[in-house]
Amino acid sequence: MTQVSPFSINGPLVAMIAMCVIVAARYGAVSGAFAFLGTRRRPSLHQGLARQIKAEIRWSIISAAIYGMPAGLTAWAWREKGATLIYTEADAYPLWWLPLSLAIALLLQDTWFYWTHRLMHQPSLFKRMHAVHHASRPPTAWAAMSFHPTEALTMAFFVPLLVFVLPLHIGVVGLLLLLMTVMGVTNHMGWEMFPHGLVKGPLGAWVITASHHQGHHQRYDGNYGLYFRFWDRLCGTDRGLGTFGRSPR
Repeated sequence: MTQVSPFSINGPLVAMIAMCVIVAARYGAVSGAFAFLGTRRRPSLHQGLARQIKAEIRWSIISAAIYGMPAGLTAWAWREKGATLIYTEADAYPLWWLPLSLAIALLLQDTWFYWTHRLMHQPSLFKRMHAVHHASRPPTAWAAMSFHPTEALTMAFFVPLLVFVLPLHIGVVGLLLLLMTVMGVTNHMGWEMFPHGLVKGPLGAWVITASHHQGHHQRYDGNYGLYFRFWDRLCGTDRGLGTFGRSPR
């Protein structure tokens, strides 16, 4: 009787479960840290939002599981099968490729996010896919991954698929995931952590901060980007900066 190696069955499954835990822990650590910072800076920031925050955490844990499964499968494929283009030796490609590859990855992810996000604001899709995220009024640091499962799926496969088509150093992959997490959290904090001179200056004209994304949660009809204002400005959907304060429920 032919024996089947248990590793061939359990390996991918264990990797997916482990990555789900890692994604959930990363969400909890980063969102928790910025939520704590926010309440230290503005003690009344989350006043009256206990029920909303519980819902944000619940939806985010579901999203963490959705994000973790393809990420874990990809990590297993890289470590055990060498099936991705992730590399570990810094000199495997020219050193200039390290920053360039990160820039390309960020631009591609921002492009994918802009167009899928804009699509989900179409009335036929908004209620089914995106309304969960906009139920956070005002958004908090816990809302960064508060998505309906169908919305979570639109982004869950992006980075796992990207490493099959774009050579990325493992450090670049880690930095990409860190930026994605931190930007997602800081853009939903309900207050602006960056100085006025940066937000209103030349860099703020192109890079998204909480002030810009706050405008999206207030108006719904623009400011769709993730990292950059490029697509919003090009497509006429840049609505400028929002203001911080409680929205009517």
